[in-house]
Amino acid sequence: MSKVWFITGAGSGIGAATARAALGAGDRVVATGRNPDKIRNALRGVASDRLAVVQLDVADAIQAKAAVDRAMEAFGRIDVLVNNAGYSLLGNFEELTTAEIDGLISTNLHGVVHVMRAVIPVMRKRRSGRIINVSSLAGIIGFKHCGAYSAAKFAVEGLSQSVAQEVAQFGIRVTAVAPGFFRTDLLDDQNARYGSSTIDAAWLVMLLFRNGANSLEALRAGLGSEERRRA
Repeated sequence: MSKVWFITGAGSGIGAATARAALGAGDRVVATGRNPDKIRNALRGVASDRLAVVQLDVADAIQAKAAVDRAMEAFGRIDVLVNNAGYSLLGNFEELTTAEIDGLISTNLHGVVHVMRAVIPVMRKRRSGRIINVSSLAGIIGFKHCGAYSAAKFAVEGLSQSVAQEVAQFGIRVTAVAPGFFRTDLLDDQNARYGSSTIDAAWLVMLLFRNGANSLEALRAGLGSEERRRA
């Protein structure tokens, strides 16, 4: 039976790749983001009858609830939530402004909170669901010049572990996936660049859903599989 995916930040990077992977598997996708035209362009050529594009700024709790309502109108349920929306903020911690830090926290942490709070009641009614929160290695290890970003991602890791214990009784599983460095447009505006992908993040997200592994086990499995594929 096909699944219904609700993906945030679906206009590029992991979000767009995950949407394509889910559609390619025959599932239905609610692709959300601040720029619907960007999402449509990123997903050009995919099955439009199984795709709903919804505008959403995850920092806005009201928009999050409205987007979930739109998803329910389109497909009647949400089986998988992928909280992917976010951006980076690099720089010496003491030089970052309060407004810059607040903006990042609003999207990278509060955005996850808003969407989870909107989706969990939907999943609880069906007593089934999977929530995948895209974290980062910066949510496990604090990197230089990534203080605010790491703080938000560490919080996502803790939030995921805590909520997972609360909603397990309702048949809902929560996982935080922490990909390593790979090529997306996350840092384009900062003119920073990193090397090519160490793992296929969209593949890892699909692996998490299909196999039900926890984040550490899946990360190890993903890295091992990538090494084997390159061998």
